[in-house]
Amino acid sequence: MNAKSRFSIGDLVTRKSYGNDVLFRIASLKDEEGSLHGEEIRLIADAPLTDLVHTEERELKKHRKKAKEKVENSYRLFKQDYLLMKEKRDYMASDSYKQVDFFQIPPRVLHIDGDPIYLKKCINLYERLGLQVHGLHLLEKDMPFQIPELINKIQPHIMTITGHDSFSRHKGDKNDLRAYRNSKYFVEAVREARKVIPSLDQLVIFAGACQSHFESLIRAGANFASSPSRINIHALDPVYIVAKVAYTSFMDKINVWDVLRNTLSGEKGLGGIETKGLLRTGMPYIQSEKD
Repeated sequence: MNAKSRFSIGDLVTRKSYGNDVLFRIASLKDEEGSLHGEEIRLIADAPLTDLVHTEERELKKHRKKAKEKVENSYRLFKQDYLLMKEKRDYMASDSYKQVDFFQIPPRVLHIDGDPIYLKKCINLYERLGLQVHGLHLLEKDMPFQIPELINKIQPHIMTITGHDSFSRHKGDKNDLRAYRNSKYFVEAVREARKVIPSLDQLVIFAGACQSHFESLIRAGANFASSPSRINIHALDPVYIVAKVAYTSFMDKINVWDVLRNTLSGEKGLGGIETKGLLRTGMPYIQSEKD
């Protein structure tokens, strides 16, 4: 039996040459090589099939349990942060509007993802966090061409541009954009977005994936990006950054560390610039017959 016949698209595997450190799913097969997408992290890699090992069911359950615990811990920390922000907003609003009931309008979110499975996971988390999102799957190389039309159509206040990426040392050093799998497409997509909405406060952008060229993304106009230390980032990290911006009042400035501290990757995987919140409060609140 040859190596190719032992593997199928969608199989969960690890790489022997890397000590089986990262769980991947096979995205495509060609000859005796597989294109791999990280199951929990936004990393893309190519590997010879002879280097791949199927993940046993017991190890898979252990991995998923550990991954779920990490996500739930980050979610719990964000919820604590959210409740503190809500208390502050409610206090400020009640002081301003006295006894009048008020309402709050969260921003519109556009999430563009190069991975349909990650997109679904992110949308599920947005919903848990109470945010409505327009989610769209696009290949990374197609993102720059469709960004302007999507912005004009959806009119988002926050946009996430993400998918898969990787840095290859044999293609250049870490400052060479050509050494990255998809960073150039993310950079071009951010530039196209800024042609439509130049203001960093009118459109807040997160861009990047695992090992992405952080400096180029920030220079292109992203508010937040990955990956300062060229490490892998978790698939759900962009959602926590978006939620922090979405639930912070537009009257308040967001400290970068406050955004990063509840993510799964931290400051080595994520970074950004000071940004204004986007939540707006209004009054009076009119109850509908359904309420």
